[in-house]
Amino acid sequence: MVLRSAALALLAVSVRAAVSPTTGKPPIPRPDIRAWPLSPSRAHAASAARDPAKVCFVAPGAAGGDDAPAILGAFRDCNNGGTVVLDANYTIGSPLDLTFLRSVDVALSGTVAFSDNVAAWRPRTFKIAYQNSSAMWKVGGADVNIYGGGVGLLDGRGQAWWDAAAADSTLLRPILLVVDGLHGGSVTGLKMRNSPMWFNLIANSSDVVVSDISIGVKSTSRNKPGNTDGWDTYRSTGIVIQHSHIQNGDDCVSFKPNSTDVVIQGRTQAPLFRARQKLTHDAVVVCEGSHGISVGSLGQYPDEFDIVENVYVANITMSDASDGARIKVWPGTQTSFQPNLNGGGGRGYVRNVTFDGFVNRNNDWAVELTQCYGQKSQEVCNRFPV
Repeated sequence: MVLRSAALALLAVSVRAAVSPTTGKPPIPRPDIRAWPLSPSRAHAASAARDPAKVCFVAPGAAGGDDAPAILGAFRDCNNGGTVVLDANYTIGSPLDLTFLRSVDVALSGTVAFSDNVAAWRPRTFKIAYQNSSAMWKVGGADVNIYGGGVGLLDGRGQAWWDAAAADSTLLRPILLVVDGLHGGSVTGLKMRNSPMWFNLIANSSDVVVSDISIGVKSTSRNKPGNTDGWDTYRSTGIVIQHSHIQNGDDCVSFKPNSTDVVIQGRTQAPLFRARQKLTHDAVVVCEGSHGISVGSLGQYPDEFDIVENVYVANITMSDASDGARIKVWPGTQTSFQPNLNGGGGRGYVRNVTFDGFVNRNNDWAVELTQCYGQKSQEVCNRFPV
């Protein structure tokens, strides 16, 4: 049995080939995805063509094994002009740092799932200082395109994490996809399911397009999948998130500190917008069961100056949510809110944020301004205004 397991483990390798040794097919082609109909003030650079002879297929290893080393090897082999193909079922069971990428495509038509061994992951995840976040993998570099053709799946296997968090409120649940330090690129055509916490964090990045993403989350126990934000942007500029469907349990999109020049958009929704832009398509960004599209939270850290500026949100359908459009700011003093979420006393500003063509259906609030986020005492809020 030991020899058989070792032999199977050897299958998790990167293979240079024209067609997949697993499916016998070539990789799915990179789509021509652009910001549309609106774009940030600074135009995104076109992505360079990839070398058709530099294609790395990752063969899956034994069921339940760890494919992270083979995936890492493929990126090292096909970085700088190639394409990494993930067209089978893979499991990531160890931390995977892919922040060194340059001019590489990721054709993900299979499934990438993350081991749900909470005890094994807990000391090994990448720790992110902002809001006590963590990650099992992170992607960054320059000119990186990840595309799924509508079939590629990222599965966070969040149920084990939600159940564990119900017993231990201090547990740091990881984010499904962290884009950290990516300058130029795209994430398109993916399905994302059951993230342990936030689905996406785009941090320290610029000029990234996210398009045609399907996000869904569902618990099979009494423990709800809390804090499952669709996207959080942080210290990033020139970000576009468009034409997607999000069903989750927290913010649909949240503009964290120093998010600037950001566009969130569907193709068309409101008649006035459609007429101004001379559009005929009818796809939108749809958010269901969320906490809205939020500016913030801001002012969490006393030594930080938080800015959210030049944000345009257009053609959104928000349904069965607590809020539609929201701005949330911490009070002017330290506040204990949740075991892993405390703060207040910071400074900053919000400027030039537009919501255009925003449809609210069965939401508690169409618009909400929260100026004392996380603080239950109105007396404290009155004493320490922002």
